[in-house]
Amino acid sequence: MSIFGNILGKIFGHGDKPTKPTTTPPPAAQRPAVATPAASVPKPAAPAPSPVQPVDVEAVLTQIAAAKGRPSNWQTSIVDLLTLLDLDSSLTARKELGAELNVHAGAGGSAEQNIALHKAVMRKLAENGGKVPASLRD
Repeated sequence: MSIFGNILGKIFGHGDKPTKPTTTPPPAAQRPAVATPAASVPKPAAPAPSPVQPVDVEAVLTQIAAAKGRPSNWQTSIVDLLTLLDLDSSLTARKELGAELNVHAGAGGSAEQNIALHKAVMRKLAENGGKVPASLRD
């Protein structure tokens, strides 16, 4: 998965969900006999999906930071944001994230690049259904 995909998963709640235990179906001999429906019987239409509420990115990150109980400057620092989400914050990872998001500001690892990368992540979160305050995007 991409680095931004990992960020998205952690913030939108998909990164830490436990997996469902799989169950093995009983052998054919133990299954009840079921008549197969005729091929001409139409299947009922699936219900329309309910509208998805936007995720309040600032609230989620504030909650994660509070739960960890240590200082974090995730609002402006890409390194702190990645660290808060338990993701690799190394220069190599940030360069890869920059390539994913087409961010080419400043020299690798410079403050200019890190600020541009943080803003790009926040804009991309907003584009993907996140509620992100303008102060974090601009």
